[in-house]
Amino acid sequence: MSSAPTNPWGRVDDEGNVYVRTAEGERLIGQWPGGDPAEAMSLYVRRFEGLEVEVDLLEKRLEGGALSPDDAGKVMTKVRAQITDAQALGDLDSLLTRLDALQPTIDKHREQRKVERAAKVADAQFEKARIAELAEKIATGTDWKAGADKLRALLDEWKALPRLSKSADDELWHRFSTARTAYTRRRKSHFSEQSTLRDAAKVIKEKLIVEAEALSTSTEWGPTAGKYRDLMTEWKKAGSAPRNVEDKLWKRFRSAQDAFFEARDEANKLLDAEYEVNAEKKLEILAEAEKLLPITNADVARKAWLDIADRWEEAGKVPRAKMGDFEARIRKIEQAVRDANETKWKKTDPEKSARADDMIGKLQRAIDDVAEKITAAESKGDAKKVKDLQAELASKQAFLEMAQKAQADFS
Repeated sequence: MSSAPTNPWGRVDDEGNVYVRTAEGERLIGQWPGGDPAEAMSLYVRRFEGLEVEVDLLEKRLEGGALSPDDAGKVMTKVRAQITDAQALGDLDSLLTRLDALQPTIDKHREQRKVERAAKVADAQFEKARIAELAEKIATGTDWKAGADKLRALLDEWKALPRLSKSADDELWHRFSTARTAYTRRRKSHFSEQSTLRDAAKVIKEKLIVEAEALSTSTEWGPTAGKYRDLMTEWKKAGSAPRNVEDKLWKRFRSAQDAFFEARDEANKLLDAEYEVNAEKKLEILAEAEKLLPITNADVARKAWLDIADRWEEAGKVPRAKMGDFEARIRKIEQAVRDANETKWKKTDPEKSARADDMIGKLQRAIDDVAEKITAAESKGDAKKVKDLQAELASKQAFLEMAQKAQADFS
């Protein structure tokens, strides 16, 4: 009688042959000649336990979603082959049954993956259509900086999306790619035109700089300031030069302007200092003139005013900061004298018309004399003298108009 150990799923015979029992019958799985049958059986049981661990692991990974349906199917096929021809001792049929039980789960997961894939493809198709539409809108715009950035971002979005069917993917990609190409060409064309315009602006601005630098030492303050204003207008009209030279060109242009206007300001300061003496004289004249108000005797006021007006003009210019106030005060007195004389003349007996005629004659001769002086000063190019004489002429013409009006009242 054999003393070999027993196992419900196999045996070891007296010759050391190891058999396993399956639903298909007994199958030889190995030999253990001359060895301890118990050790042989233990070895083949351990092999079965290893297969059992493989099945347990497959079940857990499939349940936990760690394996895709396709990967699970591959693992299951591999494990099934190992069990079918296994040199192991145990309930191999139960392991195969457990593998069979996993197939519905794999099929279910495969169907879920299919549905999820279809949903992702649908979402991807929607997103790719949206990307293509946005790209087409950008392609028709003129936002050359932000547009390029947006198209790069859209390309990254596109790459992150799953592929569609070849026909659908190709169609949408063609729209997207065509829009990008159109935008890129228009953008290059734009910057090419801008480059041409900037080069032209550079040439214009260099010429303007030459003119500005030539004027920087001029002492004809008024006319030259006007020329600088014209040059500035031309500078703005020229547009921008290339970025690497625009700032340099502007600094040269501005430097020439600054040199002129600083010199003008300095000259004006010197003139203002000289004119302060005139201002003191005119303050004294103003104080005297303002004592005429209110006017109670038109004849006395008129005679006094004629003297004051002459001295006022002879006193010369005052600093610009004081000019407005001084002129306003003296013109107020002048107007008061005119008004008083006009009122008086309206009330004067017609016999006094001869006096008005005499006044008109004197004023006309004085005006003619000043006009001759202006002509002479203009021929000499003495702009300051011309300006002073023109002011004197305007004052005398105003008195002439007043005298002529009085004469008309007497006639």
